[in-house]
Amino acid sequence: MSGREAYLAARVLNALLREDYGGLSSRISRTKDGAGLLLADGRWVRLEPGALFQDFVVASEERLGLEQVLETLVEVADPADSEGVAAFFEECLAALTALELHDSHAGEVLARGPSYEALAAFVDHPVYPTSRARVGLSERELLAYAPEFAPSFELRWAVVPGSTERLPADVAPWESDEALFPVHPLAVGEVRKIDGVRVLDEARVTVRPTLSMRTVELDPRTHLKLPLPISTLGARNRRSIKPGTLGDGAKAELLLRELADPDVLLADEQTYGHAGHEYLAWMVRRLPEGKIVPVAALGAPGVLDELGDVVPAYLRLLLRWNVRLFVRYGVALEAHQQNLALVFHGDRMRLLVKDNDGLLASPARLRAAGIEVPGFADERMLNDDPHALADVFVTITLHLAAAAVAFGAMPHAEAAALLRGTLAEALDAYGDDPMARILRARTLDAARLTGKSMITAGTLVAKERSGARDVNKFYGTSGPNYLRRA
Repeated sequence: MSGREAYLAARVLNALLREDYGGLSSRISRTKDGAGLLLADGRWVRLEPGALFQDFVVASEERLGLEQVLETLVEVADPADSEGVAAFFEECLAALTALELHDSHAGEVLARGPSYEALAAFVDHPVYPTSRARVGLSERELLAYAPEFAPSFELRWAVVPGSTERLPADVAPWESDEALFPVHPLAVGEVRKIDGVRVLDEARVTVRPTLSMRTVELDPRTHLKLPLPISTLGARNRRSIKPGTLGDGAKAELLLRELADPDVLLADEQTYGHAGHEYLAWMVRRLPEGKIVPVAALGAPGVLDELGDVVPAYLRLLLRWNVRLFVRYGVALEAHQQNLALVFHGDRMRLLVKDNDGLLASPARLRAAGIEVPGFADERMLNDDPHALADVFVTITLHLAAAAVAFGAMPHAEAAALLRGTLAEALDAYGDDPMARILRARTLDAARLTGKSMITAGTLVAKERSGARDVNKFYGTSGPNYLRRA
Protein backbone atom coordinates (compact mmCIF):
# COMPACT_ATOMS: atom_id res chain seq x y z
CA MET A 1 0.00 0.00 0.00
CA SER A 2 1.43 3.38 -0.99
CA GLY A 3 1.50 6.35 1.34
CA ARG A 4 -0.82 8.15 -1.04
CA GLU A 5 -3.36 5.33 -0.90
CA ALA A 6 -3.41 5.46 2.91
CA TYR A 7 -3.76 9.26 2.78
CA LEU A 8 -6.68 9.09 0.33
CA ALA A 9 -8.37 6.20 2.16
CA ALA A 10 -8.36 8.20 5.42
CA ARG A 11 -9.76 11.30 3.68
CA VAL A 12 -12.53 9.25 2.07
CA LEU A 13 -13.50 7.58 5.35
CA ASN A 14 -13.43 10.95 7.13
CA ALA A 15 -15.78 12.41 4.52
CA LEU A 16 -18.20 9.48 4.76
CA LEU A 17 -18.20 9.86 8.55
CA ARG A 18 -18.71 13.60 8.36
CA GLU A 19 -21.71 13.20 6.07
CA ASP A 20 -22.87 10.13 8.03
CA TYR A 21 -23.60 8.39 4.76
CA GLY A 22 -25.59 5.20 5.37
CA GLY A 23 -25.61 5.89 9.11
CA LEU A 24 -21.88 5.16 9.23
CA SER A 25 -21.35 7.14 12.44
CA SER A 26 -23.56 4.64 14.31
CA ARG A 27 -20.65 2.20 13.95
CA ILE A 28 -18.45 4.35 16.17
CA SER A 29 -17.81 2.63 19.48
CA ARG A 30 -15.85 3.53 22.58
CA THR A 31 -13.48 1.17 24.39
CA LYS A 32 -10.68 1.57 26.89
CA ASP A 33 -8.46 2.40 23.91
CA GLY A 34 -10.70 5.30 22.84
CA ALA A 35 -13.18 5.82 20.01
CA GLY A 36 -13.09 3.68 16.91
CA LEU A 37 -14.98 2.46 13.87
CA LEU A 38 -15.62 -1.10 12.73
CA LEU A 39 -14.94 -1.63 9.02
CA ALA A 40 -16.57 -4.24 6.78
CA ASP A 41 -13.54 -6.54 6.98
CA GLY A 42 -13.73 -6.60 10.77
CA ARG A 43 -10.91 -4.15 11.39
CA TRP A 44 -11.41 -1.68 14.22
CA VAL A 45 -9.95 1.71 13.25
CA ARG A 46 -9.02 4.14 15.99
CA LEU A 47 -10.46 7.64 15.69
CA GLU A 48 -9.35 10.93 17.21
CA PRO A 49 -11.12 14.28 17.64
CA GLY A 50 -11.51 16.19 14.39
CA ALA A 51 -9.90 19.64 14.44
CA LEU A 52 -12.15 21.13 11.78
CA PHE A 53 -15.58 20.39 10.32
CA GLN A 54 -16.31 17.07 12.10
CA ASP A 55 -16.24 15.31 15.45
CA PHE A 56 -13.96 12.36 14.65
CA VAL A 57 -11.33 11.56 12.03
CA VAL A 58 -9.11 8.55 11.39
CA ALA A 59 -6.23 8.61 13.88
CA SER A 60 -2.96 9.77 12.38
CA GLU A 61 -1.13 6.48 13.03
CA GLU A 62 -3.75 4.34 11.25
CA ARG A 63 -2.94 3.12 7.71
CA LEU A 64 -5.98 2.05 5.72
CA GLY A 65 -6.35 0.57 2.28
CA LEU A 66 -8.77 2.15 -0.16
CA GLU A 67 -10.42 -1.23 -0.73
CA GLN A 68 -11.20 -1.56 3.01
CA VAL A 69 -12.94 1.81 3.02
CA LEU A 70 -14.89 1.20 -0.19
CA GLU A 71 -16.04 -2.23 1.01
CA THR A 72 -17.42 -0.48 4.08
CA LEU A 73 -19.15 2.05 1.85
CA VAL A 74 -20.83 -0.79 -0.08
CA GLU A 75 -21.94 -2.42 3.17
CA VAL A 76 -23.72 0.70 4.48
CA ALA A 77 -25.03 1.96 1.11
CA ASP A 78 -28.68 1.85 0.13
CA PRO A 79 -29.15 -0.45 -2.90
CA ALA A 80 -30.83 2.47 -4.65
CA ASP A 81 -27.45 4.25 -4.61
CA SER A 82 -25.57 1.51 -6.47
CA GLU A 83 -24.94 3.71 -9.50
CA GLY A 84 -23.60 6.54 -7.32
CA VAL A 85 -21.42 4.15 -5.33
CA ALA A 86 -19.92 2.78 -8.55
CA ALA A 87 -19.25 6.35 -9.74
CA PHE A 88 -17.53 7.13 -6.44
CA PHE A 89 -15.31 4.05 -6.85
CA GLU A 90 -14.17 5.54 -10.18
CA GLU A 91 -13.53 8.90 -8.50
CA CYS A 92 -11.37 7.29 -5.84
CA LEU A 93 -9.27 5.39 -8.38
CA ALA A 94 -8.89 8.48 -10.57
CA ALA A 95 -7.89 10.57 -7.54
CA LEU A 96 -5.27 8.02 -6.48
CA THR A 97 -3.82 7.93 -10.01
CA ALA A 98 -3.62 11.73 -10.08
CA LEU A 99 -2.03 11.95 -6.62
CA GLU A 100 0.66 9.40 -7.42
CA LEU A 101 1.32 10.98 -10.83
CA HIS A 102 1.69 14.38 -9.19
CA ASP A 103 4.13 13.01 -6.61
CA SER A 104 6.33 11.65 -9.37
CA HIS A 105 6.39 14.97 -11.25
CA ALA A 106 6.18 17.60 -8.49
CA GLY A 107 9.96 18.05 -8.27
CA GLU A 108 10.37 18.89 -11.94
CA VAL A 109 7.32 21.20 -11.86
CA LEU A 110 8.80 23.13 -8.93
CA ALA A 111 12.19 23.27 -10.66
CA ARG A 112 10.53 25.02 -13.63
CA GLY A 113 9.26 27.81 -11.36
CA PRO A 114 5.49 27.25 -11.70
CA SER A 115 2.84 29.95 -11.57
CA TYR A 116 0.77 30.59 -8.45
CA GLU A 117 -2.14 28.87 -10.22
CA ALA A 118 -0.08 25.70 -10.55
CA LEU A 119 1.06 25.97 -6.93
CA ALA A 120 -2.57 26.32 -5.85
CA ALA A 121 -3.26 23.02 -7.61
CA PHE A 122 -0.66 21.37 -5.35
CA VAL A 123 -3.09 21.82 -2.43
CA ASP A 124 -5.94 19.35 -1.96
CA HIS A 125 -9.49 20.59 -1.40
CA PRO A 126 -10.07 21.12 2.34
CA VAL A 127 -13.22 18.98 2.40
CA TYR A 128 -13.79 16.98 -0.79
CA PRO A 129 -11.49 13.93 -0.60
CA THR A 130 -11.27 13.04 -4.30
CA SER A 131 -10.77 16.59 -5.59
CA ARG A 132 -7.88 15.41 -7.81
CA ALA A 133 -10.18 13.10 -9.77
CA ARG A 134 -10.91 13.89 -13.41
CA VAL A 135 -12.63 10.65 -14.30
CA GLY A 136 -11.94 9.42 -17.82
CA LEU A 137 -8.68 11.27 -18.38
CA SER A 138 -5.53 9.26 -19.03
CA GLU A 139 -2.19 9.95 -17.36
CA ARG A 140 -1.02 11.51 -20.63
CA GLU A 141 -4.01 13.87 -20.65
CA LEU A 142 -3.47 14.82 -17.00
CA LEU A 143 0.16 15.70 -17.72
CA ALA A 144 -0.90 17.71 -20.78
CA TYR A 145 -3.82 19.66 -19.29
CA ALA A 146 -4.04 19.52 -15.46
CA PRO A 147 -2.79 22.65 -13.63
CA GLU A 148 -0.64 20.83 -11.06
CA PHE A 149 1.73 19.83 -13.88
CA ALA A 150 2.06 23.44 -15.14
CA PRO A 151 1.74 22.50 -18.84
CA SER A 152 1.07 24.73 -21.82
CA PHE A 153 -0.90 23.75 -24.92
CA GLU A 154 -2.63 25.20 -27.97
CA LEU A 155 -6.36 25.78 -28.21
CA ARG A 156 -8.48 24.24 -30.95
CA TRP A 157 -11.08 26.27 -32.85
CA ALA A 158 -14.55 25.65 -34.22
CA VAL A 159 -16.58 27.50 -36.83
CA VAL A 160 -20.18 27.98 -35.66
CA PRO A 161 -22.39 28.98 -38.62
CA GLY A 162 -25.12 31.50 -37.85
CA SER A 163 -23.67 32.60 -34.50
CA THR A 164 -23.30 36.33 -33.94
CA GLU A 165 -20.86 35.89 -31.05
CA ARG A 166 -17.42 37.38 -31.73
CA LEU A 167 -14.28 37.08 -29.64
CA PRO A 168 -12.35 40.26 -28.83
CA ALA A 169 -9.59 40.99 -31.33
CA ASP A 170 -6.82 40.31 -28.81
CA VAL A 171 -8.14 36.79 -28.23
CA ALA A 172 -9.24 35.70 -31.73
CA PRO A 173 -6.43 33.85 -33.56
CA TRP A 174 -7.30 35.25 -36.99
CA GLU A 175 -9.98 37.31 -38.74
CA SER A 176 -12.97 35.32 -39.91
CA ASP A 177 -16.29 36.05 -41.54
CA GLU A 178 -17.84 33.29 -39.43
CA ALA A 179 -17.99 32.95 -35.66
CA LEU A 180 -14.93 31.25 -34.21
CA PHE A 181 -15.30 29.51 -30.87
CA PRO A 182 -12.25 28.44 -28.86
CA VAL A 183 -12.36 24.74 -27.93
CA HIS A 184 -10.34 23.07 -25.21
CA PRO A 185 -8.51 20.07 -26.72
CA LEU A 186 -10.32 17.78 -24.28
CA ALA A 187 -13.69 18.99 -25.61
CA VAL A 188 -12.97 18.47 -29.32
CA GLY A 189 -14.74 15.10 -29.38
CA GLU A 190 -17.94 16.59 -27.93
CA VAL A 191 -17.89 19.62 -30.24
CA ARG A 192 -17.48 17.40 -33.29
CA LYS A 193 -20.84 15.78 -32.45
CA ILE A 194 -22.72 19.09 -32.77
CA ASP A 195 -24.63 19.42 -36.05
CA GLY A 196 -23.32 22.08 -38.42
CA VAL A 197 -20.23 22.90 -36.35
CA ARG A 198 -16.82 22.41 -37.95
CA VAL A 199 -13.72 21.85 -35.81
CA LEU A 200 -10.66 23.22 -37.58
CA ASP A 201 -7.53 21.11 -37.88
CA GLU A 202 -5.23 23.99 -37.03
CA ALA A 203 -4.47 24.73 -33.37
CA ARG A 204 -3.51 28.26 -32.39
CA VAL A 205 -3.03 30.38 -29.25
CA THR A 206 -0.88 28.89 -26.50
CA VAL A 207 -2.44 28.81 -23.03
CA ARG A 208 -1.78 27.45 -19.54
CA PRO A 209 -4.41 25.92 -17.24
CA THR A 210 -5.45 27.73 -14.08
CA LEU A 211 -6.53 26.03 -10.88
CA SER A 212 -10.08 25.53 -12.20
CA MET A 213 -8.67 23.68 -15.28
CA ARG A 214 -11.51 24.76 -17.60
CA THR A 215 -10.23 28.33 -17.29
CA VAL A 216 -6.95 28.89 -19.12
CA GLU A 217 -4.46 31.75 -19.02
CA LEU A 218 -3.77 33.62 -22.24
CA ASP A 219 -1.48 36.08 -20.45
CA PRO A 220 -1.18 37.26 -16.82
CA ARG A 221 -4.11 39.68 -17.23
CA THR A 222 -6.39 37.61 -19.50
CA HIS A 223 -8.12 34.32 -18.77
CA LEU A 224 -10.49 32.36 -20.97
CA LYS A 225 -13.19 30.12 -19.49
CA LEU A 226 -14.19 27.15 -21.66
CA PRO A 227 -16.47 24.12 -21.18
CA LEU A 228 -14.90 20.76 -20.37
CA PRO A 229 -16.51 17.30 -20.70
CA ILE A 230 -15.44 16.20 -17.23
CA SER A 231 -16.79 16.37 -13.68
CA THR A 232 -14.90 17.55 -10.63
CA LEU A 233 -15.97 17.65 -6.97
CA GLY A 234 -18.69 15.12 -7.71
CA ALA A 235 -20.01 13.22 -10.71
CA ARG A 236 -22.94 15.66 -10.97
CA ASN A 237 -20.64 18.70 -11.08
CA ARG A 238 -20.21 18.78 -14.83
CA ARG A 239 -17.77 21.37 -16.12
CA SER A 240 -19.72 22.17 -19.25
CA ILE A 241 -21.29 25.66 -19.43
CA LYS A 242 -25.05 25.88 -19.61
CA PRO A 243 -26.87 28.77 -21.34
CA GLY A 244 -27.55 31.57 -18.88
CA THR A 245 -24.65 30.83 -16.53
CA LEU A 246 -22.24 33.34 -18.03
CA GLY A 247 -24.93 36.03 -18.17
CA ASP A 248 -25.81 35.42 -14.52
CA GLY A 249 -22.15 35.72 -13.57
CA ALA A 250 -21.89 39.02 -15.42
CA LYS A 251 -25.00 40.38 -13.66
CA ALA A 252 -23.67 39.22 -10.29
CA GLU A 253 -20.37 40.97 -10.99
CA LEU A 254 -22.14 44.28 -11.67
CA LEU A 255 -24.12 43.90 -8.44
CA LEU A 256 -20.97 43.25 -6.44
CA ARG A 257 -19.14 46.18 -8.05
CA GLU A 258 -21.91 48.38 -6.66
CA LEU A 259 -21.47 46.87 -3.19
CA ALA A 260 -17.69 46.45 -3.08
CA ASP A 261 -15.42 47.77 -0.34
CA PRO A 262 -12.48 50.00 -1.39
CA ASP A 263 -10.10 47.06 -0.95
CA VAL A 264 -12.21 44.63 -3.02
CA LEU A 265 -11.71 44.16 -6.75
CA LEU A 266 -13.98 42.32 -9.19
CA ALA A 267 -12.58 40.51 -12.20
CA ASP A 268 -14.14 41.83 -15.44
CA GLU A 269 -16.35 38.99 -16.73
CA GLN A 270 -18.64 40.98 -19.03
CA THR A 271 -17.36 39.58 -22.33
CA TYR A 272 -18.72 36.15 -23.20
CA GLY A 273 -20.35 34.11 -25.93
CA HIS A 274 -22.67 31.10 -26.02
CA ALA A 275 -24.08 29.22 -29.01
CA GLY A 276 -26.86 27.47 -27.10
CA HIS A 277 -24.91 24.25 -26.53
CA GLU A 278 -23.13 23.34 -23.30
CA TYR A 279 -19.83 22.77 -25.16
CA LEU A 280 -19.96 25.93 -27.27
CA ALA A 281 -19.24 28.79 -24.90
CA TRP A 282 -16.46 31.12 -23.81
CA MET A 283 -15.88 33.93 -21.34
CA VAL A 284 -12.96 36.37 -21.34
CA ARG A 285 -11.86 37.36 -17.84
CA ARG A 286 -9.82 40.55 -17.46
CA LEU A 287 -7.70 40.83 -14.32
CA PRO A 288 -6.31 43.95 -12.60
CA GLU A 289 -2.71 45.08 -12.44
CA GLY A 290 -0.48 43.71 -9.69
CA LYS A 291 0.82 40.39 -8.45
CA ILE A 292 -2.15 38.01 -8.17
CA VAL A 293 -1.99 35.08 -5.73
CA PRO A 294 -5.00 32.70 -5.54
CA VAL A 295 -6.10 32.18 -1.96
CA ALA A 296 -5.86 28.42 -2.54
CA ALA A 297 -2.12 28.89 -3.15
CA LEU A 298 -1.55 30.15 0.39
CA GLY A 299 -1.36 26.53 1.52
CA ALA A 300 1.24 25.57 -1.10
CA PRO A 301 4.90 25.03 -0.19
CA GLY A 302 6.80 28.25 0.34
CA VAL A 303 4.06 30.72 -0.63
CA LEU A 304 3.41 32.17 2.83
CA ASP A 305 7.16 32.30 3.46
CA GLU A 306 7.44 34.46 0.35
CA LEU A 307 4.44 36.71 1.09
CA GLY A 308 4.98 37.15 4.82
CA ASP A 309 2.30 37.44 7.49
CA VAL A 310 -0.64 38.18 5.19
CA VAL A 311 -3.24 35.88 6.73
CA PRO A 312 -4.56 38.27 9.44
CA ALA A 313 -4.93 41.10 6.91
CA TYR A 314 -6.59 38.76 4.42
CA LEU A 315 -9.12 37.57 7.02
CA ARG A 316 -9.99 41.18 7.93
CA LEU A 317 -10.62 42.01 4.26
CA LEU A 318 -12.61 38.85 3.68
CA LEU A 319 -14.81 38.90 6.77
CA ARG A 320 -15.43 42.65 6.91
CA TRP A 321 -16.79 42.69 3.37
CA ASN A 322 -18.72 39.42 3.53
CA VAL A 323 -20.36 40.39 6.83
CA ARG A 324 -21.39 43.75 5.32
CA LEU A 325 -22.82 42.00 2.25
CA PHE A 326 -24.81 39.64 4.47
CA VAL A 327 -26.12 42.18 7.00
CA ARG A 328 -26.78 45.21 4.79
CA TYR A 329 -27.79 43.57 1.52
CA GLY A 330 -28.65 39.93 2.17
CA VAL A 331 -25.92 38.66 -0.15
CA ALA A 332 -23.81 35.54 0.45
CA LEU A 333 -20.99 34.69 -1.92
CA GLU A 334 -19.98 31.29 -3.18
CA ALA A 335 -16.45 32.70 -3.28
CA HIS A 336 -14.33 29.89 -1.89
CA GLN A 337 -10.56 29.57 -1.95
CA GLN A 338 -10.52 28.95 -5.72
CA ASN A 339 -12.56 32.05 -6.60
CA LEU A 340 -10.61 34.47 -4.41
CA ALA A 341 -7.15 35.96 -4.86
CA LEU A 342 -4.91 38.52 -3.22
CA VAL A 343 -3.67 41.36 -5.40
CA PHE A 344 -0.42 43.06 -4.40
CA HIS A 345 0.27 46.44 -5.96
CA GLY A 346 3.00 48.50 -4.32
CA ASP A 347 2.39 48.41 -0.58
CA ARG A 348 -1.33 47.68 -0.97
CA MET A 349 -3.06 44.30 -0.72
CA ARG A 350 -6.59 43.91 -2.02
CA LEU A 351 -9.07 41.06 -2.40
CA LEU A 352 -10.01 39.89 -5.92
CA VAL A 353 -13.29 38.06 -6.53
CA LYS A 354 -14.27 36.12 -9.67
CA ASP A 355 -16.82 33.57 -10.90
CA ASN A 356 -19.89 34.89 -9.10
CA ASP A 357 -22.68 32.82 -10.68
CA GLY A 358 -23.18 30.82 -7.47
CA LEU A 359 -24.00 33.67 -5.08
CA LEU A 360 -27.25 33.92 -3.13
CA ALA A 361 -29.06 37.26 -2.80
CA SER A 362 -32.20 38.39 -0.96
CA PRO A 363 -34.48 40.46 -3.22
CA ALA A 364 -36.19 42.00 -0.18
CA ARG A 365 -32.90 43.09 1.43
CA LEU A 366 -31.59 44.51 -1.83
CA ARG A 367 -34.77 46.52 -2.44
CA ALA A 368 -34.72 47.81 1.14
CA ALA A 369 -31.20 49.10 0.50
CA GLY A 370 -32.25 50.78 -2.74
CA ILE A 371 -30.41 48.26 -4.93
CA GLU A 372 -31.98 46.92 -8.12
CA VAL A 373 -32.53 43.15 -8.02
CA PRO A 374 -30.66 41.44 -10.87
CA GLY A 375 -32.76 39.42 -13.30
CA PHE A 376 -30.90 36.15 -12.92
CA ALA A 377 -31.81 33.32 -15.29
CA ASP A 378 -31.17 30.87 -12.46
CA GLU A 379 -33.95 31.57 -9.96
CA ARG A 380 -32.04 29.64 -7.27
CA MET A 381 -29.73 32.66 -6.90
CA LEU A 382 -32.53 34.69 -5.27
CA ASN A 383 -33.65 33.74 -1.76
CA ASP A 384 -35.09 35.79 1.09
CA ASP A 385 -34.49 33.14 3.76
CA PRO A 386 -31.71 34.48 6.03
CA HIS A 387 -30.82 30.97 7.14
CA ALA A 388 -30.26 29.87 3.54
CA LEU A 389 -27.91 32.84 3.22
CA ALA A 390 -26.21 31.89 6.48
CA ASP A 391 -25.68 28.33 5.21
CA VAL A 392 -23.64 29.72 2.31
CA PHE A 393 -21.73 32.13 4.56
CA VAL A 394 -20.77 29.37 6.99
CA THR A 395 -19.87 26.65 4.49
CA ILE A 396 -18.09 28.85 1.94
CA THR A 397 -16.83 32.08 3.52
CA LEU A 398 -16.12 30.73 6.99
CA HIS A 399 -15.11 27.10 6.36
CA LEU A 400 -13.32 27.24 3.02
CA ALA A 401 -12.17 30.83 2.52
CA ALA A 402 -11.29 31.59 6.15
CA ALA A 403 -10.84 28.55 8.41
CA ALA A 404 -9.06 26.29 5.92
CA VAL A 405 -6.50 29.06 5.31
CA ALA A 406 -6.05 30.10 8.94
CA PHE A 407 -5.80 26.58 10.35
CA GLY A 408 -3.38 25.63 7.59
CA ALA A 409 -1.11 28.57 8.35
CA MET A 410 -0.79 28.56 12.14
CA PRO A 411 -1.34 26.47 15.29
CA HIS A 412 -4.99 25.62 15.85
CA ALA A 413 -5.47 27.61 19.06
CA GLU A 414 -3.95 30.69 17.42
CA ALA A 415 -6.04 30.23 14.26
CA ALA A 416 -9.26 29.84 16.25
CA ALA A 417 -8.54 32.98 18.30
CA LEU A 418 -7.70 35.00 15.18
CA LEU A 419 -10.85 33.88 13.36
CA ARG A 420 -13.06 34.44 16.39
CA GLY A 421 -11.70 37.94 17.01
CA THR A 422 -11.81 38.99 13.36
CA LEU A 423 -15.39 37.80 12.85
CA ALA A 424 -16.54 39.34 16.14
CA GLU A 425 -15.02 42.68 15.13
CA ALA A 426 -16.79 42.58 11.78
CA LEU A 427 -20.15 41.75 13.41
CA ASP A 428 -19.80 44.27 16.25
CA ALA A 429 -19.98 47.09 13.71
CA TYR A 430 -23.68 46.26 13.20
CA GLY A 431 -24.76 46.03 16.84
CA ASP A 432 -28.23 44.53 17.26
CA ASP A 433 -29.16 44.55 13.57
CA PRO A 434 -31.41 41.47 13.10
CA MET A 435 -29.26 40.11 10.27
CA ALA A 436 -26.13 40.55 12.40
CA ARG A 437 -27.83 38.70 15.26
CA ILE A 438 -28.72 35.82 12.94
CA LEU A 439 -25.18 35.57 11.64
CA ARG A 440 -23.70 35.75 15.13
CA ALA A 441 -26.08 33.00 16.30
CA ARG A 442 -25.09 30.81 13.35
CA THR A 443 -21.34 31.36 13.84
CA LEU A 444 -19.81 32.69 17.07
CA ASP A 445 -22.59 31.53 19.40
CA ALA A 446 -23.57 28.29 17.66
CA ALA A 447 -23.05 24.98 19.44
CA ARG A 448 -22.25 23.42 16.06
CA LEU A 449 -21.50 24.70 12.57
CA THR A 450 -23.40 23.51 9.52
CA GLY A 451 -21.59 21.69 6.73
CA LYS A 452 -22.27 20.48 3.21
CA SER A 453 -22.86 16.86 2.25
CA MET A 454 -20.73 17.10 -0.86
CA ILE A 455 -20.15 13.43 -1.65
CA THR A 456 -23.76 12.53 -0.87
CA ALA A 457 -25.26 15.11 -3.22
CA GLY A 458 -22.42 15.29 -5.73
CA THR A 459 -22.00 11.59 -6.45
CA LEU A 460 -23.56 9.00 -4.16
CA VAL A 461 -27.27 9.88 -4.11
CA ALA A 462 -29.39 10.91 -7.08
CA LYS A 463 -31.19 14.25 -6.84
CA GLU A 464 -34.53 12.47 -6.88
CA ARG A 465 -33.59 10.73 -3.62
CA SER A 466 -31.55 13.45 -1.92
CA GLY A 467 -33.98 16.25 -2.80
CA ALA A 468 -31.05 18.57 -3.60
CA ARG A 469 -32.07 21.44 -5.87
CA ASP A 470 -28.41 22.40 -6.11
CA VAL A 471 -25.71 19.81 -5.36
CA ASN A 472 -23.39 22.63 -4.29
CA LYS A 473 -25.86 23.85 -1.64
CA PHE A 474 -26.92 20.61 0.01
CA TYR A 475 -26.56 20.60 3.79
CA GLY A 476 -27.50 18.19 6.54
CA THR A 477 -24.23 17.67 8.32
CA SER A 478 -22.62 19.64 11.14
CA GLY A 479 -19.38 19.75 13.08
CA PRO A 480 -17.96 21.24 16.25
CA ASN A 481 -17.72 25.01 16.42
CA TYR A 482 -14.02 25.74 16.11
CA LEU A 483 -14.72 29.43 16.86
CA ARG A 484 -15.81 28.81 20.44
CA ARG A 485 -13.37 28.89 23.31
CA ALA A 486 -12.43 25.45 24.63
